[in-house]
This record gives sequence, C-alpha cells and structure tokens, in this order.
Amino acid sequence: MGVFDRLSHRFEGRGRAELYAVGGAVALVALVIVFSWWRESRADDARRALGKAIEIADAPVTTETPQPGDTGPTFKSEQERAQRAVEEFQKIQKTYGSPYSDIARYFAAVNLLTIERDKGLSELEAVSRSGNEEVAARARFAIAQADEAAGKYDDAASIYQQQLGDKDKDKTVTENVLKLRLAAVYEKQGKRDEAANLLFQMVSDARKAQGKDGKPPQESTVIHAAADKLQELSPERYAQLPKEQPADNAPPF
Repeated sequence: MGVFDRLSHRFEGRGRAELYAVGGAVALVALVIVFSWWRESRADDARRALGKAIEIADAPVTTETPQPGDTGPTFKSEQERAQRAVEEFQKIQKTYGSPYSDIARYFAAVNLLTIERDKGLSELEAVSRSGNEEVAARARFAIAQADEAAGKYDDAASIYQQQLGDKDKDKTVTENVLKLRLAAVYEKQGKRDEAANLLFQMVSDARKAQGKDGKPPQESTVIHAAADKLQELSPERYAQLPKEQPADNAPPF
C-alpha cells in the first residue's frame, strides 16, 4: 500500500485508468515474488521429504537393541523397512508435483519389489514410460536387475543392451555400470568368453584413457570390480590388460 500511495502522487492528474494499470502491475509483480517464494519453499519441503524417505529405505535391518547415540531408524526385517519406505514415498507422490512425485514413484516401486514383486514390476513398467526420461531410464534398469535376480537372463540382457545402445551421451545409468551388469548376465548364461571379452575391453579402455591434464584418471570402483571379475573368469585375459597407472584424481564411473 505504501508503494501504491507513492505512485498515486506520481501519477496524480494522469487519469484513474492509468493509475489502476500501474497498481495492477505492482500487484502482479508482488504475486510473482510470493509465488516464487512459495514454489521454492515447496521444493525445499519436497527435498527434505525425499531425504527422509530415502533414509528409511536405506536404514539397517537388525534385531539387536540400538546402540546409545544411534538416532536413525532401524527395522527388524527387509519387508518391514520396505513397507515403511513405500508409505513415505507414496505420501510424497500425493503431496508434491513433478519431478519430486516422479522420483518418489520410482523409489516406491523399487521398494514394492520386496513386498509385492508383481505390483512393483507393474509400477516400474509404468514409470519406464513416463515423460521424465531420467527416472524412466532408472526404472528400466531396475526392471533389468529384477529380471536378472529372477533368472530371466535373456530379458535382463536385452534391457541392458538397449540402454547401452541409447544414443544419449549423458546416460542416467553409466555405460560402465551397464556393461558390468551385462557381463554378469553373460556369466550366468554360461557365456564366459563373451563376459571376459566385455570386461577386458571395458578395463582396457579405462586404463588407456587420459584426463584433460593428460594424466590417466584413477580407476573407479566399477572398473576395479570389472578387473577383479575378469581375473576370476580368465586369468589369461587379465594378464593381457594394460597396467594400471597411478593417478591423483578420481573420476565418476
């Protein structure tokens, strides 16, 4: 109202319509500011709720009495933990909009696999067709992992291969993670040579790579896992790998 009074003096004599127009513009700006503040506040609330739900989903399962000073949640079984996590993620779905509701739906579906596998898979299928491509890609990867765990190796391999063939350079699930899982499926299918070849190429490429400073990047945990698995599958191929080079920096997968 103070702003409106000052503008009244400034526009005195210019006509009531002009004054109302300026007053309307000021009110519109105020509404935009209030809406932006409200939206950011809602985003903070959504992030906190997601953090709480993820903490529950990742909480330890133990039948022992919590130690003094332990403040995080604990559960007596994976089913109990998964049920509580599903409830928390579903609350977020109902309360907040995209992208938080999309992320919450994905996590709820993943935890549903522990309680009602078929229902969880059905939800993941739905999420994999959503408009949020990052969440959809994670859902497809989760379906492949569920297929792998259930012994549906052909289905799992097909999804991993499809995701590897995705032309998107900034893959949500990294290429090396996909290759490591595909190699694991090959091994379970009895295709040890295919698995060894994939792992060899994966580790070899990583060890030949150079960072922006011209130095080799430090091997990631995924590459270390691939090298260890190659040594187990084929000591001969492992011996043919380029030597791991020392590095000062550790890149992402």
